[in-house]
Amino acid sequence: MALQTIELDPGVAPVATVIVLHGLGADGTDFLPMADELRLDALGPVRWVLPRAPERAVTINGGYRMRAWYDILGPDAPRREDEAGLRESFAAVQALVEREIARGVPASRIVLAGFSQGCALTLGGGLRLPHRLAGLAGLSGYLPLPETLAAERHPASSGTPVFLAHGREDGVAPLVRGQAAREALRREGFEVEWHDYPMEHSVCLEELQALQRWLLKVLA
Repeated sequence: MALQTIELDPGVAPVATVIVLHGLGADGTDFLPMADELRLDALGPVRWVLPRAPERAVTINGGYRMRAWYDILGPDAPRREDEAGLRESFAAVQALVEREIARGVPASRIVLAGFSQGCALTLGGGLRLPHRLAGLAGLSGYLPLPETLAAERHPASSGTPVFLAHGREDGVAPLVRGQAAREALRREGFEVEWHDYPMEHSVCLEELQALQRWLLKVLA
């Protein structure tokens, strides 16, 4: 699955790449303002890659076609997931990372980040990559296919820093799912920086400021 991407290229060889995966029904353009807000000038030139999910029918929305990384089968999502769709998108994420490596950015200088469904791909796909990235950042999401994480996470992922943030009043991806992801990752030995905020399924300024500090640290 080849993905369309929107890119903010610094015009010179980048010292790092940040790949940001959007949420259900959104688009890569949704995170253009975030890329502007997260000023990483202290690191040097950074390339931002904002891929667009393909359009597909989403069961929970009556089969309406929209941009989605995988299908949402129903409100009981933690127990019934679109495994085929998830794995297809995991492979697409790996292709994005491999392309950055081929363009001269080492895996250790690549951060994978995402919101909601994009967070699920960041965690599920990022931990299965045969590379240790600079970090994984998940906003308002969860860990997909948690029962297979221990068996399927790649040994190369060991030690990858993880940033997780969530809204306490999130009615779309409840806080408990973010907390469950945090605990599952910590059980696997990952260092997780956790933040929660008095917000719904959204992004707030304080969250972006914390993410900026974390990015500057893991890419220093």
